[in-house]
Amino acid sequence: MDARRRHAELVRIVEEANYRYYVLDQPTLSDAEYDECFRELGRLEAEHPELVTPDSPTQRVGAQPVKELPSYTRRVRMLSIENCVAIEEFRDWVQALKDFLKRDPGPFFVEPKLDGTGLELIYRGGHLETAATRGDGTTGEDVTAQAKTIRSIPMKLRGEPPALLSVRGEAYISKKDFEAINATLKGERIYANPRNLAAGSLRMLDPRITAQRRLDFFAHSFGEIEGAEIGSQHEFHGRMGGWGLKGCPGAKRCAAPEEVEKVYADLLARRHDLPFEIDGMVVKVDDFRVQRELGFRARSPRWAVAWKFPPTQQTTRLNEIQVQVGRTGTVTPVAILEPVPIAGVTVSRATLHNEDEIERLGVKAGDKVLVERAGDVIPKVVKVVEDGGGKRFRMPASCPSCGTALVREEGAVSSRCPNARCPAQVEQGIRHFASRRAMDIEGLGEKLVAQLVAKGMARDPADLYALRAEDLAELERMAEKSAGNLIAQIEASRRRPLHRFLNALGIRNVGERLAEILAERFGTLDALMEAPEEEMLSVEEIGPEVAKSIREYFARPDVRDMIERLRAAGVEPQPFERRTGGPLAGEVVVFTGTLTQLTRDAAKARAQALGAVVGSSITKKTTLVVAGEKAGSKLKKAAELGIRVLTEEEFLSL
Repeated sequence: MDARRRHAELVRIVEEANYRYYVLDQPTLSDAEYDECFRELGRLEAEHPELVTPDSPTQRVGAQPVKELPSYTRRVRMLSIENCVAIEEFRDWVQALKDFLKRDPGPFFVEPKLDGTGLELIYRGGHLETAATRGDGTTGEDVTAQAKTIRSIPMKLRGEPPALLSVRGEAYISKKDFEAINATLKGERIYANPRNLAAGSLRMLDPRITAQRRLDFFAHSFGEIEGAEIGSQHEFHGRMGGWGLKGCPGAKRCAAPEEVEKVYADLLARRHDLPFEIDGMVVKVDDFRVQRELGFRARSPRWAVAWKFPPTQQTTRLNEIQVQVGRTGTVTPVAILEPVPIAGVTVSRATLHNEDEIERLGVKAGDKVLVERAGDVIPKVVKVVEDGGGKRFRMPASCPSCGTALVREEGAVSSRCPNARCPAQVEQGIRHFASRRAMDIEGLGEKLVAQLVAKGMARDPADLYALRAEDLAELERMAEKSAGNLIAQIEASRRRPLHRFLNALGIRNVGERLAEILAERFGTLDALMEAPEEEMLSVEEIGPEVAKSIREYFARPDVRDMIERLRAAGVEPQPFERRTGGPLAGEVVVFTGTLTQLTRDAAKARAQALGAVVGSSITKKTTLVVAGEKAGSKLKKAAELGIRVLTEEEFLSL
């Protein structure tokens, strides 16, 4: 058999095995047989490079790392879907469809709502051309090389595929693989949930790392299709299998709303038994003609709704109330719980916020409490369900970390440790200094920072720039390579923009937004350090309390010493740069309400890129308001002052 024929046969065998294993879950080859075929294919392509094609199985992990992900602008926007939680809300949605159509909308199609990350695959002539993240719906990131590492995504469609198909779905990680990946970290910082791990893995600059993360993919809809006539959602779901794409298991056509409600109840009862995380189900009008008749609202299709599961709650015993110290000295009480599984995660701690919240709940050590993961993420004590007879909680008089007497200022809801050298504050401060939105020093995790502080190697952020790789390599869980990588990260952080440096310092009452305002107004670190309170008060959004905290911070001898040591180490914050031209040049923009297509941070960044100044409250200087859903008092005030208002859609069109 000649090389070309053997190559074609091996490609067919390997891709068929991938399809049977990853899509149908019906393997036909043993692991040893599959590996032998794959190795032979690799040897053949090495001997005959002219046989290598872009969709050869060997090219799934063939791309080199890149410095950044290129953007991808799609022709048909990926819209968000309206949510409902209560059964009454679902019934209201159905009734709204009937009112709009003046008749019954017909059957529905339901799919489990995977808790993954949105991904679009563009096939042209049956070949995978591009893969892109959802992004803001119109513009995402090109992750083609990363998507090719996902075995359930075919490089070439089977059968007689459409001439053009942009298929949309969810990239995700199974519960089993998520736990296995976290287990390999062996006490290092682990991932919070499969969704975050999937999203981060898909956006890895090195596809080889993505390949190690065991991502999977379910398709659920399409953006564009040419060369195939399809009349309904359930027909499209059936056709996908013939093209080699995996549809979401459990998807079902329901003749009436009552059947949809039964599917929801069954899915809610079985959610923790499924091999992947879900947070509800998506309900769509099945017939595409009826979908077109129903059309779209400003931000979502009228014919679909995401019926979310209610927040998951469990009862457990509260064993103890501890206190933890934050980077600014704020002392927060934390509930130490009898470990309990909630929404697939074992919860053993929950914040109690402050003394007033404990008083409101009436919670004590020994009580049986109801715990909720709000949004299936943040553990929260909801209420006491059984009095355990314990003693009422009292905030300690001194800091649990350094022993300094705690203070609670008039009008404050929390107690504070005033000792700036408190080890707990130092640890939290260094972690904040190195965080992504500050100096962005990757690799400085909680355990490593704790070691640096405990061993006296880091008293404040300036000490980071005196660290040597050989010193780090002696620490627990720090090999020579990881030590070298961390030193490189520290070196790269020496010239961050001024606003990120100011945010990194962790000045009380100064967050990202105020750091940008200060950087833009004063231009240099020296100018800000020497500015009197009166000058700060002339800056919009800075009041007496903020001005006082900034002035007091830079007046501290330890802060002055740290900044001098940072400078001596070559840390040079770069002046804040703002675009002076653009469609919004000269505008002062305020966002209000819930944005559905952008995060608030992304919207702010986009407005600044268009030349605008972004404010947090409406003042006499505000010239434009962008209003999302459920906009409240700010929208009303804008109307009273005659300020121009744009919808989110109108803002995005800029």
